Amino acid sequence: MPSEDARPDGELLLRTSPMPSDTNANGDVFGGWIMSQMDIAGGMMAIEITCGRCVTIAVDAMKFIKPVKVGDVVCCYGKAVKIGNTSVTIRLEVWVKPVLRATCYGKEHPLFMVTEASFTYVAVDDEGLKRPIPKG
Repeated sequence: MPSEDARPDGELLLRTSPMPSDTNANGDVFGGWIMSQMDIAGGMMAIEITCGRCVTIAVDAMKFIKPVKVGDVVCCYGKAVKIGNTSVTIRLEVWVKPVLRATCYGKEHPLFMVTEASFTYVAVDDEGLKRPIPKG
């Protein structure tokens, strides 16, 4: 678990806010919704790095640290940690600003991490076959 003064590592790739349809009966946002936002964010970065189409092939273990609520601002940060011949691994972190419930934390809009994972993408051609990532 990150320390209280920890900050996001990487580039801000995506900001969004969950809706009531993204929650379970307790009002917590589904982990799958969070994971899909991470994949969207990482996929955009992977497309830039690979200069074209790519597909998600792996995600390492995820642990959810704190719940996300409707109205929270969900921020996905990422950085490439490995670029191979045909694949790229991107470390993604999800941080939340609880703007509608900030008074519960005693300070204005704290930012806290809710999960992190590494996503691996493979560059593919129009037929879905692996292709080399352009160098440079």
